[in-house]
Amino acid sequence: MRVVQKEFRVSTRSRTEMVDITGQVGSIVRESGIANGDVIVFCPHTTAAITINENADPDVCHDVLLALDRIVPRSNPGFQHSEGNSDAHTKSSLVGSSEQVLIADGSLTLGTWQAIYFCEFDGARSRRVIVQVRGE
Repeated sequence: MRVVQKEFRVSTRSRTEMVDITGQVGSIVRESGIANGDVIVFCPHTTAAITINENADPDVCHDVLLALDRIVPRSNPGFQHSEGNSDAHTKSSLVGSSEQVLIADGSLTLGTWQAIYFCEFDGARSRRVIVQVRGE
């Protein structure tokens, strides 16, 4: 089994945002030369996350962020973390730090409406995404 690992940066513009990174991940998969296997997309930040969701209607990203804000509002009198971003840490834990996608014939195996998103919960910032491609 071959393993190729690369990373790229994502610049976010607002405190909460979902950025479609499918193109960057797909490029790394193609450049790896690995035709069949899987790819892990990992976020090494405690206030951001990776998810897969719909890419056809931008309102879906809006609605996901709205729902997370309602579940975990920014201001909560019970939060104790001194940096004031406890909501971002919690949202990151709820969404998760990575996604795994299968690779077939050198391409990502995603559903018709699926995309890979970098989820920012404490921006605007410049962030890293680590991509590991594994297979033959």
